Amino acid sequence: MDEERAKRIELQEEQRALSLQLVASQQQELNRRAELNIISDELENSRKKHAREIADLEFDLQKKDRLLREANEDLRACRNDLEQERETVSSLKSALNAQSNAHLTLTAENRSFQTQFTALQAQYDELLRTNANLILDLEAERQEKIEMRKEATENEAVRRKLHNMVQELKGNIRVFCRVRPVLPSDIPPSSGYQPTNSPNPSPHEELELIRQELKADISFPDRRDHREINIWSSSESATGQERKESYQFMFDKVFEPECTQAEVFEEISMLAQSCVDGYNVCIFAYGQTGSGKSFTMEGGASNATKGMIPRAVDQVFRVAEDLRSKGWEYQMEGQFLEIYNEAINDLLGKHEFDKKKHEIKHDPKSGSTRVTDLTVIPLSSPTQVRALLSSAQSRRSVAATLMNERSSRSHSVFTLRITGTNAATGESCEGCLNLVDLAGSERINVSFGNGFGTAGSNDKERLKETQSINRSLSALGDVIAALGEKSERGDKHIPYRNSKLTYLLQNSLSGNSKTLMVLNLSPLASHLNESLTSLRFATKVNNTTLGTAKKQSR
Repeated sequence: MDEERAKRIELQEEQRALSLQLVASQQQELNRRAELNIISDELENSRKKHAREIADLEFDLQKKDRLLREANEDLRACRNDLEQERETVSSLKSALNAQSNAHLTLTAENRSFQTQFTALQAQYDELLRTNANLILDLEAERQEKIEMRKEATENEAVRRKLHNMVQELKGNIRVFCRVRPVLPSDIPPSSGYQPTNSPNPSPHEELELIRQELKADISFPDRRDHREINIWSSSESATGQERKESYQFMFDKVFEPECTQAEVFEEISMLAQSCVDGYNVCIFAYGQTGSGKSFTMEGGASNATKGMIPRAVDQVFRVAEDLRSKGWEYQMEGQFLEIYNEAINDLLGKHEFDKKKHEIKHDPKSGSTRVTDLTVIPLSSPTQVRALLSSAQSRRSVAATLMNERSSRSHSVFTLRITGTNAATGESCEGCLNLVDLAGSERINVSFGNGFGTAGSNDKERLKETQSINRSLSALGDVIAALGEKSERGDKHIPYRNSKLTYLLQNSLSGNSKTLMVLNLSPLASHLNESLTSLRFATKVNNTTLGTAKKQSR
């Protein structure tokens, strides 16, 4: 029993030990399980960590792949840049070689320039010395120039005095005679001249034959000085025989039909010089209707046919401009009037004729003549004067007569006043240039026919015009005759006031002006009697002695 008890107790002990071992084993199992859980957790954490690390590594790998691709692209770009830089370096090396060669060349040139500079420096020093000498010479030249200017001023005064003396020796009233050519308008329709339908002789020869038939017998015997004109007149005597008379006339100058406007003005140009020098100058055209007075004074549209008025104006402006270098400054003004039926009309005014009453005023102290209420325009150029003349001529009174289709029915007077001052010498002067185109001298029965005055008011108006023209020209003849008698006896009254024309020209005819008359003649045989009358009057004028013209000073 005891054994059984001992065995039971042993078995219980063994059971207890086994239970303890089982508990210990269970505890160990639990511990193991706990460790396994811990290890599992650690493994899970490690797996998660590794997963994160793998993700990070994959991200880094992608980033590095991207960077690698970028690096490869940069590398390719760098290779391209490197290739370009190599090419640049190669070109720079070539340029450097060229620059080195150029540098060597420039160095050689620089040495050459240094040599030239040294030579030029020597020349410059020489030029400085020369310049110093030239400055001294220039100062001497300036002094000499001042002396020459002073001498030129004195010479100009002497020239003016001598020029005036020459004009005085030529006479205060000079007379030129001009014969115009036969014009196509002179050929009457009854001649049957047809220039396009004349087979024989030629049209030119036929025209010349007709002209010779129309011309008066005029000759110019003085081939050297051109001062004489001869006219032959044929008439029938009481016995029926042809009687031929010869008339000889001599003037200061005679111009044949072939003479140009320039040749006529060449003889007149010195008078324009006198005007600038401060003298009164008067040039007037005289002659019968149709003798070419207006053409002589006004001329045509071309430069070759310009008349005495535009040429004289050009000359005055040209001389005034030349005298600028000698210290003279000029101011000019102009006026243009006509005397029509003893009334003065302002050709430059804008008002209607006869709206204003114009009076002639003479200043005995200065010897100047003024017309009241007349338009006076400052003049600055010959072009402006030509425009004024053209405007004035369109307002001038003209009409048709048997002797001329367009006959001037008034006396026109263009006046150019010149005021000059010289600041260097203190001198001053006033000159006046009167250019007069007289109306045509004519006989009523010649100009208008024997039946004149029966057609109506127009004929009466023409009659009044002609009578007024003839009275004024007759008054001019009386004044010239009185002047001739006064030069002989010294106490003759001069009837200047008998007409507006002679009163206006009083200073030009009384010896206070240098006066020229241009006698215009028609070459036609039908005008011979009128031509002889004009020639006799011009001879009377040419034989008239006046006093000495005086210089006008302010």
